Parts: sequence; C-alpha cells; structure tokens
Amino acid sequence: MSSLVETRETRPPPPDARSIVLVGLMGAGKSCIGRRLAQRLGLRFVDADSEIEAAAGCSIPEIFERHGEAAFRDGERKVIARLLDEPERRVLATGGGAFMDAGTRAAIAAAGVSVWLRADLELLLRRTGRRGNRPLLRNGNPREILSRLIGERYPVYAQADITVDSLDAPPEQTVERVAEALAEYGALT
Repeated sequence: MSSLVETRETRPPPPDARSIVLVGLMGAGKSCIGRRLAQRLGLRFVDADSEIEAAAGCSIPEIFERHGEAAFRDGERKVIARLLDEPERRVLATGGGAFMDAGTRAAIAAAGVSVWLRADLELLLRRTGRRGNRPLLRNGNPREILSRLIGERYPVYAQADITVDSLDAPPEQTVERVAEALAEYGALT
C-alpha cells in the first residue's frame, strides 16, 4: 500500500448528487465508517446487509445456510440496485462480495461514487475475530480465507473511484480521510 488516499484518473459525470458507496472486505469498517460519514455529511446511512436481511426475513448467516451463497448474491444484487435507483442521496455500506459482481459495479458506477476502504490482513483479522457472524469465515482458517479473499478481491476493489486506507485508529480519523478524498474528487458540495 503505497499511499493512504488515492483517486482514479477517469471520473464519471459530476458526482456531487450521487450516493457514496463504501466497498471493501469484511472488517474494513464499511458500516462503522459509513454511519459516521453519513452523520458528518447530513445524509442517511443505509447498510445493504441490513436491507437484505429485512427483505429476506432472516439473517445473512441463515440465508447462506438455507439457500447458499449464490442465492444470497442474487438478493444482494437486487437490493443494491433498488437502493441505488432511489432518488435520495445517501451513504451506502455494501457487503464484502457485492463489488465483485459486474452488474453491481456498473450500477454503483452509474448512481454512486465508490469508496474502497482498504485494510491490511492483520487489521481485518483483529476486526473480524470480534464477531461470529461472518459466513465466509466459519469453515476454515480465517487467516487463510482472508488472505485468499485479498488476492481475489483487491484487484477488483481497486476499480473503485476512491481508495482510502482504513486505519487502526479511532474511526473519526478514517472518516476524515474519506471526507477529504470525497471533497478532492468533487463529491461534496
């Protein structure tokens, strides 16, 4: 990780009315940072995972257990598309695998400004170890699973409009870095 904040060279149409969409691996801080960022910007915060659970009437681990990952990803894609179609600007935290779907990436690019919260393996391990509701970490060694996911997903996450390193520090420091990057990108008015 060479720098703590990066922006892509190519920019979509003016982003100042677009929703802010946080992407990254589980444990990167998307929900925590998203709530605080929304409060700071006076926007509504929406957690895609919570919306998926509400739509399904059960928890994400239950969706994985009962219907499998493919059914979860299909529901995730539909919920995120619905949220992005709504006219209200918001801060949206997505699940770790959402940005891996090409259709979801396209929907985010059309209606939002994507922010990758990048975190190193050790930070992800510390954060995900605090909670037992991570379906992808239930069957195997979390270090090996997260290492594999980093290898698979980080090249795709790098397609986000903005990259900000999630810090092992008080969340407000990362929120500040995200707000600065959004301002530099032109996403704040």
